[in-house]
Amino acid sequence: MTSAPSPEALDALAGLLGPKGFTTDSDAMAPWLTDWRGKYHGAAAAMLSPATTDEVASVVRLCAENDVALVPQGGNSGMVGGATPDASGNTVLLSTRRMNAIRAIDRNAQTVVAEAGVILEHLHEAVLQEGLRFPLTLGGKGSATIGGLVSTNAGGTQVLRHGTMRALVAGVEAVLPDGSIFDGLAPLKKDNRGYDLRHLLCGAEGTLGIVTAACLRLVPAAAARRTAWIGLESPAIALQLLRRLDAAIGRDLEGFEIIPQSCLDAVLRHIPQTRAPLAKACRWHALVELAGESGDALDAALQAELAAALEAGLIGDVVIAKNDRESEDFWRLRDSISEAERAEGPALQHDISVPVDLMPAFIAENPLRLAAAFPGARALSFGHLGDGNVHHHVQPPADADGRAWLAAHGEAVSRLVYSHVIELGGSISAEHGIGQMKRDILAELDSPARIAALRGIKAGLDPAGLFNPGKLIG
Repeated sequence: MTSAPSPEALDALAGLLGPKGFTTDSDAMAPWLTDWRGKYHGAAAAMLSPATTDEVASVVRLCAENDVALVPQGGNSGMVGGATPDASGNTVLLSTRRMNAIRAIDRNAQTVVAEAGVILEHLHEAVLQEGLRFPLTLGGKGSATIGGLVSTNAGGTQVLRHGTMRALVAGVEAVLPDGSIFDGLAPLKKDNRGYDLRHLLCGAEGTLGIVTAACLRLVPAAAARRTAWIGLESPAIALQLLRRLDAAIGRDLEGFEIIPQSCLDAVLRHIPQTRAPLAKACRWHALVELAGESGDALDAALQAELAAALEAGLIGDVVIAKNDRESEDFWRLRDSISEAERAEGPALQHDISVPVDLMPAFIAENPLRLAAAFPGARALSFGHLGDGNVHHHVQPPADADGRAWLAAHGEAVSRLVYSHVIELGGSISAEHGIGQMKRDILAELDSPARIAALRGIKAGLDPAGLFNPGKLIG
């Protein structure tokens, strides 16, 4: 059982980290005690900001000796409250933001070793200077950190071709709950020493270890990219288009997002300096991106396939970005959906995944189930059709007090959504993790075998429950 840190323990932590790495000032801590969505609010006895892996290890050993729990935090851009402490004030917040060095870039091996506090956008810029690319990006790239991305097994818009963070992590360095340092940074292609601790720590949400650095796989910087915004009738037709493009274009197809007109309308209402790519509204839109060595080859392939899709009646309208600026404008529309939806008013956000072939059916059927159970409820979906990841938002009836309606029905609404997902063989968390938001529903709905295994692993590595208590599995 953990306890609040004593004055002596706090003094020892302050002496260990110095004024740059230790604070109990409420104003300094305040921005980091609320999650990005403003849903979860916590308290902490202190905020620790170690600058090295050795300092993290010393902090963990000191906390273990004093039964003090730690909540690791990166960019605080998570969506499920996974990096927010509880309200007791008994824990200490451990920020990795000072650990922001890119230790090495290996052009021949196409890898980079980056510390946990490195911001994703900064990593993109650094490896690009070496003619390389880290093929994972997301809307929060300006604040998300490498440690947080590893710990949540982040996804993003390029999973279709390059996989989630777990597929891109070649090695991990982490501090375990006893204060020992696991040095697994070597990017070994073959390593048969039993359980893969690298994969175990990736997606563990800081409950098993504090990731301090990662060795990440890179790809050559694309010499060219082509981006198209396509108007079409339904997700089912979008899936047909995806299959055609994937068969014809192959590895150069890196992104395939679907967006309903309602989401686009919200972005145009609330996000300054945005405009609709197409002249007329369409029920659905697809955002498609190719990346490769030859711009001419990409042009020829994309134009030929889209012309054939137009002729076959699969799509109604299309525009291809003329340059990188227009490509960025298209992606800004996609990346701004969550911000725009937040401006629209309260809603329940569900980050789920289903088998790709079943994603159109879920998008069509779930709103009908919701409307039958909760008259007037409105549902909209957008997301990564290429990997089956649906961002499924449920809004209260238009004439209801939104917050009151969600307080009364939100839990039952989410249970209906998640039950449908599991019925289809899907997951209640595609890329944002479990955190504290989905912890209880995971335990209720998921496989008892999975839950027992998760709890057994947690108990084995962190028997005192020091790391990120109350997250993932309680």
